[in-house]
Amino acid sequence: MPLKFLALPALATAFALLTPSPAAHAQVSFGVHIGAAPVCPYGYYDYAPYHCAPYGYYGPEWFTNGVFIGAGPWFHGPHDFYGHVDHHYDPHFGYHGSFPGHNEHYVAHAHNDFHGSAMRDGRGHERAGNDHDHH
Repeated sequence: MPLKFLALPALATAFALLTPSPAAHAQVSFGVHIGAAPVCPYGYYDYAPYHCAPYGYYGPEWFTNGVFIGAGPWFHGPHDFYGHVDHHYDPHFGYHGSFPGHNEHYVAHAHNDFHGSAMRDGRGHERAGNDHDHH
């Protein structure tokens, strides 16, 4: 009699093993589509989704003849470059103010009131022992 109780679970297991299961398709994708760099009047953050940074986030060394040298995958500054940024204007540090729009034009400011609070390399790295000098 005990074999009778085991027959039903054994039959169910055998049926499950013989029934074809849907094939699992592994989906692997390589390659990155970067596209054109964002056109932002005061530069764009060096992390996705690369929103335009407001005036005052980047120090003057991030610009050559008024043109932003890039950040993230579009960075085209020197390999050993580190420039000042002001975390007060970074959403990762609590900034909730306004942001310029893509393709918005640069507005010249009458005074340079930049105050750097960190050093970044344009590729998403911050220098250890941040430089807190005001420039």
